[in-house]
Amino acid sequence: MKNIIVRYARDEDSVFTDTIAKEMEASAIKRGSGIARRPPSTLVKKIKEGKAVIAVTRSNEWVGFSYIEVWAKGEFVSNSGLIVAPAYRGHGVAKAIKEKIFKLSRRLYPRAKVFSITTGLAIMKMNTELGFRPVTFHEIPKEKAFWKGCKSCVNYDILTRKHCKNCLCTAMLYEPVKKVLLQAT
Repeated sequence: MKNIIVRYARDEDSVFTDTIAKEMEASAIKRGSGIARRPPSTLVKKIKEGKAVIAVTRSNEWVGFSYIEVWAKGEFVSNSGLIVAPAYRGHGVAKAIKEKIFKLSRRLYPRAKVFSITTGLAIMKMNTELGFRPVTFHEIPKEKAFWKGCKSCVNYDILTRKHCKNCLCTAMLYEPVKKVLLQAT
């Protein structure tokens, strides 16, 4: 990790989006589940909107990536597309990216519920450490556009057979603490 920089993505990082998109797809195929396919144009858009985190080496080689999606008019945000280049897996990069994208989500959308769906035990562990809890699918967004993003996943047929009520993924949710202000009367 000493040679890796985890930071908010900048416009010039768009040069990595083809590589990132290809690695997302290859990783999902290899695991038989996981990240739904995203075109490079979607990743470029997230970078330009300031809703992405990237990890690079000091010599500017791509290492990892994640981005934020907004749902239900800002009531929910998802931390999506977490991917690390194979050569850098197992060194804490995913955890560093996950923590940074979570902080970005909380900064940009402090009142939003943050959610993640995953089949990966490592992601479930990271989410738990950040304060997420497992939930049923009825507690996350129900927008058709959200589920459309799962179309390229190998498990999409399971999701549709279950009417988007469950799948092989685990849904996890972080709910911000609601501050109650007591006023003296």
